[in-house]
Amino acid sequence: MERPGCTVSEAVQEHLQQLCLHDFPCGTGSWNRSRFLPRIGQRRPGPQEEPLHALLDLASSPLSPWALPEGASNEDRFLKELAIRKPRKIKDSFFYSYFTSLRMVDKKVSLVDKGLLRFLRLEELILSANQIQDLDSAHLPPTLRVLELYGNRLRSLECLCAHPPPRLQHLGAGHNQLLGPAESLFLTAEHWPSLVSLDLSFNNLTDLHAMTAALRTLRQLRLLLLLGNPLALVAHYRGFTIDSLAPLCVLDDLTVTASEKHQFRGLSREADLLENKAQITVTINSLRGVLDSSIWDPEPGPDGPFIAYNYYVTYDFVEDEESMKKEEFESVLAEIVRPPSMDHFSEEFGDDEEVEAGESLQDDEWVSQGTAMEESDMSRESSGNQSTVRTRNSEENELAKLRPLVDLRVVPSHGTVLFSTARKPYSDVITYSYQMQHNVKGLASLKTFLLSGTTITIVEEKILSWHLVSPPSSPMSLKRSKGDKKKEEKKEKGKGHRQSKTKVVSKELHQDAPILKVLGRAHISLEPLVAGDSTVSMVLNLGVIRTLESDRLTFMRALKMKSKKSRREKGKSTVTEFDENYRPEPLTVEVQIQLNQYRSAEEALRTVTSV
Repeated sequence: MERPGCTVSEAVQEHLQQLCLHDFPCGTGSWNRSRFLPRIGQRRPGPQEEPLHALLDLASSPLSPWALPEGASNEDRFLKELAIRKPRKIKDSFFYSYFTSLRMVDKKVSLVDKGLLRFLRLEELILSANQIQDLDSAHLPPTLRVLELYGNRLRSLECLCAHPPPRLQHLGAGHNQLLGPAESLFLTAEHWPSLVSLDLSFNNLTDLHAMTAALRTLRQLRLLLLLGNPLALVAHYRGFTIDSLAPLCVLDDLTVTASEKHQFRGLSREADLLENKAQITVTINSLRGVLDSSIWDPEPGPDGPFIAYNYYVTYDFVEDEESMKKEEFESVLAEIVRPPSMDHFSEEFGDDEEVEAGESLQDDEWVSQGTAMEESDMSRESSGNQSTVRTRNSEENELAKLRPLVDLRVVPSHGTVLFSTARKPYSDVITYSYQMQHNVKGLASLKTFLLSGTTITIVEEKILSWHLVSPPSSPMSLKRSKGDKKKEEKKEKGKGHRQSKTKVVSKELHQDAPILKVLGRAHISLEPLVAGDSTVSMVLNLGVIRTLESDRLTFMRALKMKSKKSRREKGKSTVTEFDENYRPEPLTVEVQIQLNQYRSAEEALRTVTSV
């Protein structure tokens, strides 16, 4: 159970009690009483007393039970030593006049009370990792130069602006819950005339232009941290901030160089042309280790089914994306996958029916949207190379067979849209060269998405094709016009055929809805993009889905096809040894996700004019 919050004064008193400044070996007692008695002649210490150096050793030795814990501040060590050397000085009045720095970290502080005003020389106040939601600035000592409130629950800086410390030089309010464009109103020189360093990292600030306009009034500002805010995801963030705040020396822990100032010169004057939007480029290159499922399929019969396999990679991206025209999507090797909604799945399945959606990479379970489709698919697989005549007796059966077999893991999660590469047939190495640039205006939702990450899924698409079979001709067919009958009679006489009562097989093929199967999936953490990294690049290893037997069959079929094409290549083909030491290649895919940042004012303005 979480301990209820306390005031700063209570936290200070509790901290002093933990130092045990009035107990052995500190303070006064039988261990040092003779040192503080009036000197009359030469008084020898009693047998129970300890010499001063021994008491100091007991307080400082790391093996001593009276030693301070590791990581104790220098002020705590000084107080401990002072309580041994001069214990009579340890009084409340001494504390209030002694402390220039007060560090209360993770002490469950929820209220800054007026007891702080008793610290007459306090210059540094660190209240990080507490539970402060609101703060009365009238309770802050006017002598403060450093105020740190990291990791609290502040929603606005307005509470600090009623009576801000006039000499404050550093304000640290990172890792809070600051949000809204109005926050820039509380960051002007009217409230912080002496501010040199400002840390607002990892909040929810979104308006870059309003923020820089307010910070421009802080003439003394030299160090600024805005990393981790949604506004830092904007493509022109660093360049625009550097050009807007000319005196700035350090931005997000990186020194602002003279070269950067030159490259982004004049960018802040074009604020009206620059949009607050982020640009993220997703690149998917090679896919390896795919299992060629066609090796297990029987040879098709005269009427089918003819089975084709395609493979593609999907990833989910934030749904709150800038609207794009359809032509823009057609210009890249990508398409949005929009599988049936989850509501439709719930309508199809009964309450007692369970849907298998395990995470095993060798999971062969299929999730169907209709029982009729499952039964028809089972009958096709068992028929082998036999001829199959497909008939549809009712509209209900027709619609059921048009529904795809879908693995639920292909369905995008809530708040995201599923994107995919182009579909490609099997190859030992499938090269996609996929690249998609996402332009996102919803910066807050984008930050939430990046913190949660994306899921990469490898999908196998199975398509069954069938010859179209026309019904047999019947003497009871509809009457035709006389002209049509004469034309048909002439054709029949010329060919010397009688009217056939057999079924005519068309050269056209009918394709069933695709059957989707997940071969592997993995989660990618995109938090580094929020923390300042420009790129997340990796080769995802999704495990081994191929076997020794499947690789042997695939290799033999490829070798057979190659020998048919060219006899001259005989002897040149490499022979793979499929022995006990053979290890199939794992399923891997190359993925790169990049947060785009303009490198110059010219690049930023060129992008704007080209839109």
